[in-house]
Amino acid sequence: MSTGLRKGLTSYGDASFSLFLRKAFIKAAGYSDDALDRPIVGITDTSSDYNPCHGNVPALIEAAKRGVMLAGGLPMVFPTISIHESFAHPTSMFLRNLMAMDTEEMIRAQPMDAVIVIGGCDKNLPAQIMAAASADRPTIVVPTGPMVVGHHRGEVLGACTDCRRLWSSHRAGEIDEAEIETVNGRLAPSVGTCMVMGTASTMACITEAMGLSLPMSGTIPAPHAERVRLAEASGRRAAEMAVSGGPRPSELLTPGAFRNALTVLQAIGGSTNGLIHLTAIANRTPHRIDLDAFDRLGREVPVLIDLKPSGQHYMEHFHHAGGMPQLMKRLGDLIDLDQPTVAGGTLRDIVGQAEDVPGQTVIRSAEDPIKPVGAMAILRGNLAPRGAVIKHSAASPALLQHEGRAVVFTSIPDMAARVDDPDLDVSPDDILVLQNAGPKGAPGMPEAGYLPIPKKILANGVKDMVRISDARMSGTAFGTIVLHVTPESADGGPLGLVRTGDRIRLDTPGRRIDLLVDEAELERRRSEQAPTGTPATPDWAARGYARLYHDTVLQADEGCDFAFMRRPDQA
Repeated sequence: MSTGLRKGLTSYGDASFSLFLRKAFIKAAGYSDDALDRPIVGITDTSSDYNPCHGNVPALIEAAKRGVMLAGGLPMVFPTISIHESFAHPTSMFLRNLMAMDTEEMIRAQPMDAVIVIGGCDKNLPAQIMAAASADRPTIVVPTGPMVVGHHRGEVLGACTDCRRLWSSHRAGEIDEAEIETVNGRLAPSVGTCMVMGTASTMACITEAMGLSLPMSGTIPAPHAERVRLAEASGRRAAEMAVSGGPRPSELLTPGAFRNALTVLQAIGGSTNGLIHLTAIANRTPHRIDLDAFDRLGREVPVLIDLKPSGQHYMEHFHHAGGMPQLMKRLGDLIDLDQPTVAGGTLRDIVGQAEDVPGQTVIRSAEDPIKPVGAMAILRGNLAPRGAVIKHSAASPALLQHEGRAVVFTSIPDMAARVDDPDLDVSPDDILVLQNAGPKGAPGMPEAGYLPIPKKILANGVKDMVRISDARMSGTAFGTIVLHVTPESADGGPLGLVRTGDRIRLDTPGRRIDLLVDEAELERRRSEQAPTGTPATPDWAARGYARLYHDTVLQADEGCDFAFMRRPDQA
């Protein structure tokens, strides 16, 4: 197999000429023959003025390049798409698959013997790992890392659990305009990803658990020198992998690695988004994520990390308590420690060197968990035939078994227009239902599942209600919220049949979510909304990537990837 500059030659009909021409052009950048004879390590550049979560990427790239060169390799930096949650229209999830395709094709198209992917904000890491799994080039992941904490009036703050909590207080009239503006400048005090257990931190921790990144990579704060040293060490290791030819993602992404990832997802109180992303990654391999097996795992795995939104602390506290190696040590036999890692050994080697921090309370023991069972449960019933998810570790215990009257919003614009209407017929015991907010219906499956509590309910001191949708929710959010209802409303799912006034029963211990309407009535409603002829393509999907997305995106239980991007044996 060809290596280095000879890898993946451009087709001119003459391989020797192709190499001659390639060397002529790269020498224009000042490279010597000695440099060009080295193994090549590609490094993704996801820095962007639109992505403050990646504000440290230039420093990480320089450190990674240094590590590659110290180990005798040639680093080559190349740009890819970069996605920030707050700067992606209509949603970051809409663009995740585009970034995955871009990254995969650039890895395939350009000569590199190994690759370092650098990313952090929610959809970047999953997109990069999806790409790595498909390209199957030796890959090491360098997360950008979480922000450091903020402070306000003596209270520790973090984006974005506290931003949601304080915004709700502002909506309820408890915080005035001046103070909420002050808070706005203190929630995100540095570059890096959210410093709570949101999707970015969840994916960074899962990545480390799957052996795709070096030890402690999931938790080191973004501004710390340790994060830069990690990037240098990753560069060194990538250069070694470029010579040895492995390990490749296909050697690391095993059934045991996915089970470890799902175990960690439960134990850290992780983001529900993590389940969608893991499903998409697994579908790029010969393996699958079994939602029911994940639910069974949740009954065995306790939440051990005292971190918002399930607990009280922040990512830097998790890091200083020993990070992922210490967590995996405390999970004991629940983790398969014989799984290989990109570092060259196994998780057993890493856990054997885990730091024991006296007096730390962030990483709990199995005998003193934050929650006795895992963070998430899979619900099924006539409202979610293919499943729905609830993060019960961040829910109100009193609402986990609840029957109430549905108050239905048919779309996100409908919800925005009516949720704070003083005349809205709603009470605290009702169940808020949002339709048409799934992958196709919104489009892009926005993080709209965290439906706002109506202002007139907030004014009475109510902080939580049962909420149901086919949307997603940020991992930073708190509440009794049923998400990812599948199939979605826009794909003919029964969620689209719910009407205001219907009764719904949530039974989290029984893993049920049911619409208490008889089947004859549901069938009548189905017949009324049954399409006649070929459904028209919505205006937003008239052309380009949007058309590709609309026509091929899968449902939440299949990872929301494009159908044609799965391995052929997964189709």
